[in-house]
Amino acid sequence: MIVSYQGVESVKISQGDLTLAINPISKNSKLGSRKFGADITLITTNHPDLNGEDQTSRGDKESFVIKGPGEYEVSGVTVKGFLSESNLGGKKLNTIYTVLFEGMNLAYLGALSNPTLPTLAQESMEDIDILFVPIGDEGTLDPESAYKLAVSLEPKVIIPIHYGAVGKKDALNQFLKEGGEDKNSPLDKLVVKKRDLEGKEGEIVVLKEE
Repeated sequence: MIVSYQGVESVKISQGDLTLAINPISKNSKLGSRKFGADITLITTNHPDLNGEDQTSRGDKESFVIKGPGEYEVSGVTVKGFLSESNLGGKKLNTIYTVLFEGMNLAYLGALSNPTLPTLAQESMEDIDILFVPIGDEGTLDPESAYKLAVSLEPKVIIPIHYGAVGKKDALNQFLKEGGEDKNSPLDKLVVKKRDLEGKEGEIVVLKEE
């Protein structure tokens, strides 16, 4: 499985011919969108920086779009969505997703603003392999709250998103310090298999923006 970061909260996850896009930046965003094909697109929050479903279809092939709570099975990928809240650009609904992809359990918190998860989402957060957590404040979690929530969910790997140009410029450094790290060399992308995660506990992986 290959994980890459497109900026803000946009994440691209691929394995073979199957590609999953989460919160792609829309063409209406002031930050500049990136168009790439995806078989499945997940949207957590109705905000132009996050709701670019228009950017993930290719040619005559439309991406299967999920943008709300529920249970879904698409191309062998299992997705569960849980309702929560975001304060990004005003009070909005946010969907927390868990995804079973290539035998790995992924959890994506979206533009989450409340560090106390809804009960249904909390109960679903078991044996997480990779957790994507927003850390940039400005309507989402601040770095301290984000780290405390992340480690409480006991994922094997934590990938911070939603920082830099959005939110506080020093959010990433603050988040790393919460984890006891002064430096963390960003990766161009994360290439990972299930067996690579054995023995890991809350390892922070920073991805470069493509």
